[in-house]
Amino acid sequence: MKLYEELEKQLKNEPNFVSDNGELKKWVVINKAQNFDGELIALLLDNAALKAKFFVDVKGTLVFNQNLFVQFLEQKNYLNDSYTQYKNKVGLTIGGKYLKQRNEVALVWPFKDCILEGGQSREEQKREEIFFNEILAQDEITQLLEPKVLTNAKVFDKDGEHAFSSFTRDSELNKKRGLPENTLTDNLIIKGNNLLALHSLKKEFAGKVKLIYIDPPFNTDNDSFRYNDSFNHSTWLTFIENRLKFAKTLLSDSGLIFIHLDQIEEAYLKILCDEVFGRENYINTIAVKSSTPSGTKTVHKDKTIIKQKDFIVVYRKTSNARLNPQYKRKDKWDTHFNYFLDRKEETVRPLIEVLKEHKVLPNSSSIKDFDIENEKHRKFYLEYSDLICQTQSHKNQELKEKSRKLVDKVLFINKDAENEVMFYNGRQLTPLSKSLNEVIYNGKISRDFAMLLCDFWDDIDFQNTQNEGGVSFTNGKKPEELLYRIINLATNQNDIVLDFFVGSGTTACVAHKMNRQYIGIEQMDYVQELPTVRLCKVVEGEQGGISKELNWKGGGSFTYLELKKYNQIFIDQIEEAKDTKALLAIWEQMKAKSFLNYNVDIKKQDEHFEDFKALSLKEQKQHLCELLDKNQLYVNLSSLNDKDFECTDEEKQVTQDFYQVENK
Repeated sequence: MKLYEELEKQLKNEPNFVSDNGELKKWVVINKAQNFDGELIALLLDNAALKAKFFVDVKGTLVFNQNLFVQFLEQKNYLNDSYTQYKNKVGLTIGGKYLKQRNEVALVWPFKDCILEGGQSREEQKREEIFFNEILAQDEITQLLEPKVLTNAKVFDKDGEHAFSSFTRDSELNKKRGLPENTLTDNLIIKGNNLLALHSLKKEFAGKVKLIYIDPPFNTDNDSFRYNDSFNHSTWLTFIENRLKFAKTLLSDSGLIFIHLDQIEEAYLKILCDEVFGRENYINTIAVKSSTPSGTKTVHKDKTIIKQKDFIVVYRKTSNARLNPQYKRKDKWDTHFNYFLDRKEETVRPLIEVLKEHKVLPNSSSIKDFDIENEKHRKFYLEYSDLICQTQSHKNQELKEKSRKLVDKVLFINKDAENEVMFYNGRQLTPLSKSLNEVIYNGKISRDFAMLLCDFWDDIDFQNTQNEGGVSFTNGKKPEELLYRIINLATNQNDIVLDFFVGSGTTACVAHKMNRQYIGIEQMDYVQELPTVRLCKVVEGEQGGISKELNWKGGGSFTYLELKKYNQIFIDQIEEAKDTKALLAIWEQMKAKSFLNYNVDIKKQDEHFEDFKALSLKEQKQHLCELLDKNQLYVNLSSLNDKDFECTDEEKQVTQDFYQVENK
């Protein structure tokens, strides 16, 4: 048996080296070898022929000849699947090496952003769509991240859709929020790859965004990164890192970022964010109860612990960030509040006596029977919140001793003033009014008996959000109440909120209702069917989600924009193609109109198209996508007046207005 056949047979004993279709993952093996992986070395040592070939005896110790092993794999054209063999024939390499062999990887470039499936578990509905990614090296990224030309601009308000005329730059509003007077003040929904859109926002919004909330793909086995098999974690992390590093530049010094994900990547993301934002800027990780243990997800309860929560990782840009504390309504009476203050007599009485006198509770009751869910009881404690008190310990020994000497009398410090302090029998006396805070209760936002929210949120309903906002989005739609809480926690009115995985548009819709300026970015075509339609309903005054609590009546406007496509048009066509015939027709159009990768030899591509036809449809699509120059996926601002890109007068107007540049 030839040595490479012996090696192939031996490596197939390790499932991690084998793809779903039974082929060996060549670059996984090379990566393992380059890292002196013990699992691989042990496998080679188990075979006498491989042991003799790839190991050197040094004074009785076997040393792995890494260079020889890697050279054998590469020079023998060994372990190439049919697609890799085809790429060899057509010469799709850079400097004689394939991208996955190069160390200077800079970007994980997805050919489209994914449909958000946040919160989707392995047991729930899954997508079968293949999501192609490409690894780009540093020397290939020349114009990719330049600002892009804008197109298809339109404005939506209560009167419907309008043609774009100009952007708004409200100088008075900008003065109030401490931003340059010419800062754009329109709400924006942008269709286009989110990494490129983020870079296009730099000139206008760098250092101005107060809150970023993102709900990126969770990296489950069935989401967008499945195609990268063993590179799953590193690819996902690079994908996220590319976006976080630049998103940080958009945050203001007092800005915060909230990243919503599940347990699969939470630990990895935390380490990545420590690097991007600085470990000292980590605030906390919020655990959010997002599901109940029921249905198909409990089938494997004997093999795993059922997932019931999501995580929201929170970082600040600098120590200037400040939060607005949030509260939730208590669900039962705190029996420590058992005193009733008599200001006239400067003493206190048991609260239970007062409740009985006011006929709130019958004579046979105890303080435990005081029920905050009872409207009669609730009315009483809200009305008398300044007089219902509890006692607490205090460190001021002088005041404690002074109050003990009064014996059953209240010691007032700064009586009747805002900073009033009371002591009773050596302990501080605190009124219930200090425990009243703004909460959502019975469809209204009101002050009520509340407790401070910390890093565990279990009070938001994730189960009935599918049709919030009047649009259906069955998997991953986040409740409006969740975004209301996050936006309240991190921003004030008129602050700028950014979501660059906009999904169904929850962030933008809630920000609109809360009078925050927002920017939403999404690449998928459904951006016109979901977030745009949903926002139009918000403008019209829809009453779903958080609308009733906010007394939302409609109003406001937003501007819809797209990044102008060029090579991306061909990628969209490739994704939609149903067979090889359609792909071959697209290839002919690509030769005539697209910008191809500089190392593509068209003659070789055409010479070997019989081999191309022998590939699977997925491999054919992947190959055509790789032939395109990624720097020309969208039209760069620098090409606005280039006749080859045929930018219209309308596109020139909106682009020049957005970037505040003059026509040349």
